[in-house]
Amino acid sequence: MVRSTKNVVENSRGEDIVIEPSKIKEEFEKVERENYKFRTYLKNHADSDELDEQFLQLHNELFKVYDCSKCRNCCKEYSITFEENEIEQASKLIKITKKEFMDKYIDETINGYDIKGKPCCFLTESGACEIEKCKPEGCIEYPFTNKPERLFSLLNIVDFANVCPVVFEMLQRLKKIYGFKTRGRY
Repeated sequence: MVRSTKNVVENSRGEDIVIEPSKIKEEFEKVERENYKFRTYLKNHADSDELDEQFLQLHNELFKVYDCSKCRNCCKEYSITFEENEIEQASKLIKITKKEFMDKYIDETINGYDIKGKPCCFLTESGACEIEKCKPEGCIEYPFTNKPERLFSLLNIVDFANVCPVVFEMLQRLKKIYGFKTRGRY
């Protein structure tokens, strides 16, 4: 996927249309209640297939030009779950045994193999991912807005808008598409 070198997308007039990552929580608080109302509206009025198409189109459009490596809010806010084969790949990449990897980085939970703590221990000070070449599928696929059945995961999507500037922008655009009454952009 081609990414730009900046972390704020501009429209044709040079205006920012994706919030600066450091401001996402503050901006989300301004529209949080509205976002949950919009979620309810979509649950009651949106066609599942059409909503999936809209999310996919927005996902492709926005992530084509957004440089996630300059944000990494998801790495700072979420704990990721590894599959067993992903643990083996990551341990080989950082040149330690699987047991050492498990002892140092993993908590075994009912969900599986969760990374210990937040932010992600593989996030470097420069914002790079130490295991980029073999990061877990959950990291690669986040925020899952290009996946089917978004209608049934709207609660997660609203929560993701508190972390991911692109998801925040997707919700703002969807409100316009659906003619959802808002109290102003931000």
